[in-house]
Amino acid sequence: MNFLVADDHAVVRKGLAQILCDEFPAATVKEVSNSHEVMEAVKKESWDVILLDISMPGRNGIETLKQLRSEGIKTPVLMLSMHSEDQYAIRVLKAGASGFLNKETATEELLSAVKKVLTGRKYITPSVAEKLIDTLEDDQKPAYASLSDRELQVLQHIASGKTVTDIADQLSLSVNTISTYRSRILDKLKLNNNAELTRYAIDNNLV
Repeated sequence: MNFLVADDHAVVRKGLAQILCDEFPAATVKEVSNSHEVMEAVKKESWDVILLDISMPGRNGIETLKQLRSEGIKTPVLMLSMHSEDQYAIRVLKAGASGFLNKETATEELLSAVKKVLTGRKYITPSVAEKLIDTLEDDQKPAYASLSDRELQVLQHIASGKTVTDIADQLSLSVNTISTYRSRILDKLKLNNNAELTRYAIDNNLV
């Protein structure tokens, strides 16, 4: 079994290596200190798990992770950081990590994470699981859910073929106000003109 430990602090690397060697006596553990050394190591050998620090000098751990995945390297990667999981856990999981651990994690939790990713599964704490569910729910919301009630109303009028003047008269608002709503709608939906707004409204059954 081969483990690659990447951290720019020698004390941290050696501590992680010792934990792994104690638990997996037959394992080989290689220590590297930066992104370049990580990429060189994966080109020369295959690894069962990579423990990768986020805050390395030069290219950081997240950028290194993305490069690993872009080059088709599927080795499980456990990301390590002094920062809380609130800041990085979701970000690294979306980038292709198999798990996230704070560097102050107890030895038992570290080994549990390693053993879990060795089976091909992801290591996710209960709090991260909750955040992932929240993120998923947000991702599933259609873009128009970000529109205010008035903006949605204006969108529907535009999609029905009404001019800005017609809409202003119907809603008892100024032409400038309707134009402002239109600009906000285009910005929020990342669209460019009335034709795209109309197509969007039809595709989403808004008219």
